[in-house]
Amino acid sequence: MPFQTISVIGLGYIGLPTAAVFASRKKQVIGVDVNQNAVDTINRGEIHIVEPDLDMVVNAAVTEGYLRATTQPKPADAFLIAVPTPFKGDHEPDLGYIESASKAIAPVLKKGDLVILESTSPVGATEQMAAWLAEARPDLTFPQSHGENSDIRIAHCPERVLPGHVLRELVQNDRVIGGMTPKCSEAAASLYKLFVQGECVITNARTAEMCKLTENSFRDVNIAFANELSIICEKLDINVWELIRLANRHPRVNILQPGPGVGGHCIAVDPWFIVSKTPEEARLIRTAREVNDSKPEWVVNKVKQAVAEYLMENPNKTAKDVTIACFGLTFKSNIDDLRESPAVAITQTLAKLHPGQVIAVEPNIVRLPNELTDSLQLVAMPAAQQAGDIFLILVDHHLFRESLDTLKCGASVIDTRGIFQ
Repeated sequence: MPFQTISVIGLGYIGLPTAAVFASRKKQVIGVDVNQNAVDTINRGEIHIVEPDLDMVVNAAVTEGYLRATTQPKPADAFLIAVPTPFKGDHEPDLGYIESASKAIAPVLKKGDLVILESTSPVGATEQMAAWLAEARPDLTFPQSHGENSDIRIAHCPERVLPGHVLRELVQNDRVIGGMTPKCSEAAASLYKLFVQGECVITNARTAEMCKLTENSFRDVNIAFANELSIICEKLDINVWELIRLANRHPRVNILQPGPGVGGHCIAVDPWFIVSKTPEEARLIRTAREVNDSKPEWVVNKVKQAVAEYLMENPNKTAKDVTIACFGLTFKSNIDDLRESPAVAITQTLAKLHPGQVIAVEPNIVRLPNELTDSLQLVAMPAAQQAGDIFLILVDHHLFRESLDTLKCGASVIDTRGIFQ
């Protein structure tokens, strides 16, 4: 199936790299986003997110005329929807962005088009998307009613890339292709084979949806084990980092590293999509989420304890005199992504609770998000090293590992990432 024009709906951390990679294969790519600033930035050949080498690929694609961005969908041969799927209420999946994207592309669909949902979604979301499209375009036929003979092909093809390595992993990783029919899968596989060097593995839409959720739930359960170990070891006066190093010498043991919680738009979110569909059955998955969600509160309590101990050692000072320096705000190291970041939640809580100054160091952003500007000050690392009385390590950026070997004499250090271990 020839694809001359490809449209990517949602130009964020997944959509923009995907659009850029297709454009690098000399395909006409139309990127669509509701954010006018993002559209204007891309059309200048620049990027609005941080991802290694993406700026060069986007600049080349725009300069050569293969990539352009717009706020309104245009006709294309294939449409990839890569929009957010956040929560509403009590961890209930919000498909509002997918619904809006579906209704936006519906008017420009034509017979023979392929629509792929890339957004990480609860099981059944692809079928729901197909229903929205069918409702908007009764003149076209869809797989749920006409099977292999449908006018429009629909599939779910989740991404599985690591921030900071997206361009490489988009090309090299295997791709799960979940069509609503075998012909839908075949069409989607032929599209991704334009750039995917890994294997395109065929399944159905529901299994593809569950596969992405399973991958991230597996990691969440393993991180929860490490985080729970860190809490147990703290109580038993055991160095958790040494313990994990020793346990991992067993040939069949590979314990992950603990941290201040779990963040990002995948691991911290996707397990709840399974729980929302099967609340009685997903007992271990729910418990792991609760363990990881509770870790930031444990870290905050550790800081409170450190402040109290500092004041006991310095009786001439009050809490207002104590400066807490938080190192790292992103959800993982060496990226600029703050989504679902436990470091942000912890720092924000401390800024509200602590009567003294709370400062933050985050070398991968140039300004704080609006919700943090009133309560927090973003400073350079040397200033934080000089001013801090309590040092809280929340992210293990390379810069921190290289430069935090010496801190102010007499300061208290809470290291949630094992940098000093």
